[in-house]
Amino acid sequence: MKISAIITAAGSGSRMASKIPKQFLKINGVPIIERTIRKFFSIDIIDEIIVIVRKEELDFYNKLTKKYNKKIKIAIGGNTREKSTYNGLLKTDANSDIIICHDGVRPFVTKEIILEAIRNMKDYNAVIVGVPVKDTIKSIREDKTIAFTPVRKYLYQAQTPQVFKRQVILDAYNKCFTEDIQVTDDSSLMEIIGEKVKIIDGSYSNIKITTKEDLVFGEIIAKSEDELENRNRL
Repeated sequence: MKISAIITAAGSGSRMASKIPKQFLKINGVPIIERTIRKFFSIDIIDEIIVIVRKEELDFYNKLTKKYNKKIKIAIGGNTREKSTYNGLLKTDANSDIIICHDGVRPFVTKEIILEAIRNMKDYNAVIVGVPVKDTIKSIREDKTIAFTPVRKYLYQAQTPQVFKRQVILDAYNKCFTEDIQVTDDSSLMEIIGEKVKIIDGSYSNIKITTKEDLVFGEIIAKSEDELENRNRL
């Protein structure tokens, strides 16, 4: 079984309101994107890593990938989220069986979670990671009045990684472009084509760094991770 991981890092990060793209911001001294890449690079059964980047940031990634040998490929992002991911898919080895899609600014996913998602692929064509929502969720109308309140015990907050059989995700993206479908995550495409998606438990620490508040939380997680790693080396 051949496995490819796609890490998306072509976003502008406008919600961070930073002059530096958020994927390059450092948490405990290490750029966010490098922290993310390290997690996937450490897993031997992942054969290749495709990082989707903005063209103007190629120099940074070319320097970074030298640390991690030829296991890493670079793809240039498109003008939409869907096109960026598809560009990454086209860079994957045609013999890959499984595709892992992960946010570049979600650096605290654990090796155990990634492996558990891969293990579940023996029974499904699509597996995603998520956590039960903690708050009561409200669905609203255009005028911001409440339409209804979904039952919380059936609600999960989707995270990444999201894992798919390669041909299934390629077929889903072809439908996406044919029918001009826009989605906020890859598993939504699986739902549209009628594919059953399995969700497994992730971690509340597996945060996506989107705002300045996330950086504060991220520093706490990173220091804990780094201290544990340093102790394990001793």
